[in-house]
Amino acid sequence: MNTIEHRLMELEAKVAFQDETIDILNDEIKVHQQLLAKMKRQTELLAEKIKESQSAPSMMSNMPEPPPPHY
Repeated sequence: MNTIEHRLMELEAKVAFQDETIDILNDEIKVHQQLLAKMKRQTELLAEKIKESQSAPSMMSNMPEPPPPHY
């Protein structure tokens, strides 16, 4: 086997390995994007609930404050 054929085989092996690595990384990115989208939606829902709880009168504000423990 001459040098050019050997180098060509090495390059083909590297390209095949890189293709496999790119596919694996692409799959990981897809999973992370799905997780990020889910977390973003959860954050939006939490922000809505906080906003609603701040704008709505709470039941605690209508109740008298209990006396301090020393009474």
